[in-house]
Amino acid sequence: MPLFRRLPKRGFSNYQFARRCEIVNVAQLERFDDGDDVGLEQLSNAGLIDNLKSKVKILGNGELTKKLQVAAHKFSKTAEQKILASGGMAKVI
Repeated sequence: MPLFRRLPKRGFSNYQFARRCEIVNVAQLERFDDGDDVGLEQLSNAGLIDNLKSKVKILGNGELTKKLQVAAHKFSKTAEQKILASGGMAKVI
């Protein structure tokens, strides 16, 4: 049997190059007071993210009734629309 058939097959893995973000939904932002500035420090103190060095993406799952100024690395389109509709501001870091 030829050598190339005896050796195990190895493929390419993109795991070490993948960009990972911590996910926070809009419904989880309801725990903050109306008019608050919500950044990475506040999200970490509330227990929504594990590490301050990680990237944060806000997703649009849920409803937001409070006027918040949210700062994160990424926003989904629906999350940004819901934050702006409630009178808040979405700022990309």
